[in-house]
Amino acid sequence: MPVNRSLTLSTTVRQLRLAAGLTLNQLAKRSALAPSTLSKIENGQMSPTYDSIVSLASGLGVDVGELFEGKSVPAISGRRAITRRGEGIKHSTGHYDYEMLCTDLANKKFVPLLSEIKANSTQSFSAMISHAGEEFFYVLSGEVTLHTEHYAPARLGPGDSCYFDSTMGHALVSTGDEPATVLWICSQVSGALAE
Repeated sequence: MPVNRSLTLSTTVRQLRLAAGLTLNQLAKRSALAPSTLSKIENGQMSPTYDSIVSLASGLGVDVGELFEGKSVPAISGRRAITRRGEGIKHSTGHYDYEMLCTDLANKKFVPLLSEIKANSTQSFSAMISHAGEEFFYVLSGEVTLHTEHYAPARLGPGDSCYFDSTMGHALVSTGDEPATVLWICSQVSGALAE
């Protein structure tokens, strides 16, 4: 029977919040999320975006992977992680299907994701996404258009890549005839940076 990742995430978030002695309102404030959004996530009524997941991890003081694995792995030097094809932790939102890679390492400096871009218009976003950190993506297949608040839209195809500041409003949409897949790397937001 497949694992319901949404339920696992909701249960883990609630357990981590309670273990930290935080109320919904306290965690909402620390995560820069609305208390109602946090409540929906904890009750499995909402599949959070990657940005919300990063905010939750920062607010809880844990690594993004810990929200899905439910455990913390102590950091040591000489670390290594391997994710076999199709074995990453999958998370789906209305805009993207993510496969989180190498989640068994805690305290990473960046978060690697294999992402299928489902959104095909910026109109599907209520607003452009903005958060602390930096991002890089490399187009593996299909075509995408990156929309940002300070630059003209940029269309990219297989082999093209982009690096940008995540504090700038942004939205990545699929614009080709076939679904687009990108390798997406986001910097891990530290507590100090998130504040």
